[in-house]
Amino acid sequence: MSAPPPEGDRGPAAGSTGPEQWGLDPEQWSLLLNSSQGAAMHPGALSRLVDRVIELLRCAQRAEPLDTGAAAEAGALLVESHFTDPELLSKAIVLLADGQAHRRGAELCGAFAAGWAAALRERTLQEQEAIRLAADTARREAERALRESEARFRALFESAAIGIGIGDVEGNILAVNKALQNIFGARPEDMQGRRVNDLVHPEDTPGVWEAYEELVSGKIEHFSIDKPYYRQDGEVVWTHLTVSLIRDDDGAPVYQVAMLEDISDRYRLQERLRHQATHDPLTGLPNRSAFFDRLEALFEAPEPGARFGLCYVDLDGFKVVNDSLGHEMGDQLLAAVALRLQAALRPLGHLVARLGGDEFVVLLEDCRGEQEAVAAAKTVLAALTKPVPIDGHRLAIGASVGVLERPVAATTPMAAVRAADLTLYRAKEEGRGRWTLFDPQRNARAVSRYAVSVRMPVALDRGEFFIDYQPLCLLADGSLSAVEALVRWRHPQLGVLGPDEFIGTAEETGLIMPLGRWVLEQACGQAADWARRFGDRAPQVNVNLAVRQVRNAGLVSDIDRILRDTGLEPRRLQLEITESAVVGPKDESLRALHSLVDMGVSLAVDDFGTGWSNLAYLRDLPVSGLKIAGSFVSDLKDSGREQVLGWRIVGGLVSLAHTLGLSVTAEGVENAEHAERLRSMGCDRAQGWHFGRPMRPEEIVRRIVEAE
Repeated sequence: MSAPPPEGDRGPAAGSTGPEQWGLDPEQWSLLLNSSQGAAMHPGALSRLVDRVIELLRCAQRAEPLDTGAAAEAGALLVESHFTDPELLSKAIVLLADGQAHRRGAELCGAFAAGWAAALRERTLQEQEAIRLAADTARREAERALRESEARFRALFESAAIGIGIGDVEGNILAVNKALQNIFGARPEDMQGRRVNDLVHPEDTPGVWEAYEELVSGKIEHFSIDKPYYRQDGEVVWTHLTVSLIRDDDGAPVYQVAMLEDISDRYRLQERLRHQATHDPLTGLPNRSAFFDRLEALFEAPEPGARFGLCYVDLDGFKVVNDSLGHEMGDQLLAAVALRLQAALRPLGHLVARLGGDEFVVLLEDCRGEQEAVAAAKTVLAALTKPVPIDGHRLAIGASVGVLERPVAATTPMAAVRAADLTLYRAKEEGRGRWTLFDPQRNARAVSRYAVSVRMPVALDRGEFFIDYQPLCLLADGSLSAVEALVRWRHPQLGVLGPDEFIGTAEETGLIMPLGRWVLEQACGQAADWARRFGDRAPQVNVNLAVRQVRNAGLVSDIDRILRDTGLEPRRLQLEITESAVVGPKDESLRALHSLVDMGVSLAVDDFGTGWSNLAYLRDLPVSGLKIAGSFVSDLKDSGREQVLGWRIVGGLVSLAHTLGLSVTAEGVENAEHAERLRSMGCDRAQGWHFGRPMRPEEIVRRIVEAE
C-alpha cells in the first residue's frame, strides 16, 4: 500500500478523505472528457476510463516519494482512448492542480503531462512510420502503375494532419502539404524552391545538422528531434521533426521526407511546469534545486584553474518581523529583499537563489579571486542598507554573509556548501550585519566537531570508547596511590581521540550523561577487580564529573547503584569536579555532593586555579582534596622572575589547601626536579608524565605487581 504524502505536501483539505480532495472528483473528470473533442464513448466505457485514471492518480499521490510512473500511465491512458486534444490536457492539468501543494502538485502534473505527451508522441511516431512506409510503397508502386500510385500518395500527402515536406538530397524543398503550410503560416510558393538550410533556428544544436548530414549521405535512415522554427510572421513554432531517407532501387539516396508535428502548446506547458519546479513561487528567484543544478554543473568539466565563489546570506532580525507583524508582512519583505539582491547582483553576472526561509545564496562563476567574492558580499549588505517600505512600515533589515572562494578542483559541491554555511554562522556569532571569509582551519575544526557529534550517539553501542588510567603517586615515596580514568574514543575515521576532542561536544549535546555513566561503570568495575586481586595495594580510582552530571538529580542514585553492582567500596572512588561546577551554598546540587560524601565517596576540585576561584566555596563544599592545574607546573620551565613567581603561587596554593585540611595533587609534573620541589613544599601527590602516561589496565597491574 502506498505511503501517504508528507505533511508539508498536503493540501488545505488534508483532513478530508473524499474524492474531491486533490482534484480527483469523478464527476468533474467525466464532464471534462464528455466536453472534449475526443472520440465519443459509451457511458459505461467512459465511467470505467474515469475510474481507472483516478485510481492511478491516487496511487501516484499516496506513494512516497511520488509515483511518477502511475501518474504517467494515467496520462497515457487518455491518449490510448483517443483523447488527444491539447486543450483537454491543459484543462486536465488545471483540474488536477486544484488543491495541490506546490511541490508535489507540480511533480504530479508534470508526470501526468509527460505520460500524455509520451503516449501522443508514440502514436504520432506510429502514424509517421505508416506515412513513411506508405510514401515508400507509393514510390515503388509508381514505377509499376504510376497513375494509380500517384493518386493514392497524393491523397495521403494532402489529407495528412501532420505536416509533410519532400526534398532532394541536395536540400532543395520540392513539395509541402497543407498541414505544413499551416505550421509555417506560409503559402506553397513561400516554401517550394527554398533550401532546408534556410530553416536554421538560433537554438538549433550542432547535433541537429550533424544528424541531417548523416541522413542525406546515406549513413542513417531517419532521425527525430524537437526543434523550433520561425513562422512567416516571425513567431516561433516548436515542432517534433522526423526526417526519413528514400532510396532508389539500387539503394542510392534520392529524396528526404520531413514530417513535422506542432508541439508548441505542449512545449509551453512543459516549460511552465519546469519553471515552477526550479523557481521559488514567492520571490521568483531560482530555488534550492536550480541552485544545486547550476553549482554541480561547474564541477562537471571545469577548465584548469577555474574558481568559483559562494555568498551565503541570512537576514538579521527577520524572525522579529514575522512574529510581530505576521507572515504576510514577512513574505512581502522577502519578495522585496529578493528584488534588491537581483537588481544589485544580476548586472554583475551572478546567480541569486533563495534556499528557503530567509536564506539566500549568490553563486559567482569564473570568480577572479577572494576580492571579487568579498565585493559581492559587500554589494549584498549595501543593497539592504536602506529600510524596506511595506504597507506604511519602514522595515530595517540587515544580513550576515558567509563568503567562500575556492578553486573548483579543490573541493566538491556539497563540501563547498557546508563550508559556506559554517562560515555564515561564524558571521552571525561575530556580530551580524557583516561578512566573514572562509577560514580553512576553523572550517576543519567545525567539520571534525560535526563528525564527532554525528557519530557519538552510536559509538557507545558499538564499543568504540575505552578507558586508559594515569597514575597518581605519593611524593613522599613515589608509590602508586591512585589512578585517573581517562576516556578515549577509537573513531573509525578520525582515529583515537582524547577527551579534549569530544567531551566539550558531548556536554553541549547532552550525550555526556550516558557517556559519563558508562565511564563510571567501567572505572568502578576495574577498581573493584583490582581490589579483589590486590587488597589494600590496589589504587583508588578518580573519575571526572562534567557540570551536567553534577547538576543531574539522579547522580546520587546512579553512583549508589554502580557501587552496589560492581562491589566497589565507596572509599576507593574519588570524584573530581571542576571549578565551573562549584556551586553556591544554596544550590540543590550541593546536597547531592554531601550525600555522596556521606556514602563514603571522596571529592576533589580538579584544575584548581584555572578560573576565578571563589575560595568561599571551598568552605561550603565537602571536598577532601585539590588538584593544582597542570598549566601552573608546566609553565615553570623557564628561569627568571616568572618562574620564581610561579613557584610562589604553587606554594601558596599548597599552604592554602593544607590550612583548609585538604590534600594536594599537582598535575603536569614532567621531571624529577619539579617532583622534588613539590615534595619539599609539602605537596601530597603528583600526576604527570614523570610518573607515568595514561596506560592500559594491564600496565597498572604490572606496576602494582612490581611494587611488591
